[in-house]
Amino acid sequence: MDQLEQHRLSLIADDVFCCLGTTMRQAGSKEAFYKVDYLYVVKLAALTAANFAAQFMVISAMGADAGSRFYYNKVKGEMEQAVRQAPFRAIHIFRPSLLLGERTEKRAGEQVGAVLLRVLNPLLLGPLRRYRAVPGAAVARAMLRAAEDDGGGIKVHLSDEIAVGRILRR
Repeated sequence: MDQLEQHRLSLIADDVFCCLGTTMRQAGSKEAFYKVDYLYVVKLAALTAANFAAQFMVISAMGADAGSRFYYNKVKGEMEQAVRQAPFRAIHIFRPSLLLGERTEKRAGEQVGAVLLRVLNPLLLGPLRRYRAVPGAAVARAMLRAAEDDGGGIKVHLSDEIAVGRILRR
């Protein structure tokens, strides 16, 4: 990814699916986390927009907020703000809660959270639905459905609508 600029002429697509992301622990430092979760994502958006991509689908985080006190959420919020500036016909931002699925590395905190949320998911009703854990495959399906949407503009898809597949029923 550090050589993304060198491949800019190869980055030609109608629809761009960006699933880049890491954790602070995996990145090892704030700087490395920022590089993956902000710089690479924003650079990909800029390069593909310059190559006339029509849509950009990106996975962010449920708590994304550029004004957050929490570094993770702050970086995700800043990334969203930057991506929104790119001249795509449509931008779809996906904000899932905890992602469920197989991982190559073991994350103890996420494993405990996943077990708890699998038990609690059916109890999270009404406004609490947005905290339900979401399988990674559901996010992928939601991204594909969003790419098929003929509408333009910027759309933010929250965890509950991702999980139940309501992306195009608005």
